[in-house]
This record gives sequence, C-alpha cells and structure tokens, in this order.
Amino acid sequence: LLIGDRGYISKELQLDLFNYSKINLSVPMRKNQHNFVDFCKTKSKIRKRIETNISQLCGQFLININLAKTFQGLATRIVSKITSFTMIQYLNFFVFKRSLNKLKINLC
Repeated sequence: LLIGDRGYISKELQLDLFNYSKINLSVPMRKNQHNFVDFCKTKSKIRKRIETNISQLCGQFLININLAKTFQGLATRIVSKITSFTMIQYLNFFVFKRSLNKLKINLC
C-alpha cells in the first residue's frame, strides 16, 4: 500500500501502477468529486506525519540543498542529516518526554 498525493488520483494511473509493479496506491478523493468517500483517519495521520517530517528535514536540516561533489559525499550528508533528525526525535520522546516533532526547542 502506498499513500499518494491528489495528483495521482487518475484510475488509469493507479491500474497501470498495480499491473506493472503490484503497488496499491491509496489516494484521498477531492471533495467536489462524484461518489466522494472520506479518507481513512489512520491514513490521514500517517500522511500528515510524513509530510511534517519531510517539511522539517527541508526547513531545519536543509536536506534539499546539498553541494556534494561525489555520490559518496551526497550519501554521507543525507545519512548524517537523517541520523541527526532521528536522534533529536529520540531524545525528545524518550529523554525529555516531549512531542516527537518539536525540533526547534533547545535540547538542554
């Protein structure tokens, strides 16, 4: 199961993706569509958490800006940014008993 954005709402695209690589694409419907069905709450929460994490990686760690000259440098920088992001989340949740997503709060 893959949760997609509203840009992938086309049934033909979903069928092609399933027939080609057996990926079931779950896309929230637009409210003005015929036969509108509300998106599952658990999928909405997962989607919101993923979007929040990607936004924080771009905002706090500038993961979208990378000036590496080699592939190894690129991979090292991305891994270090994701590791530091994960470490801050771990410290927030298990040590300081705070929310996972509060990255801008000082650790000390």
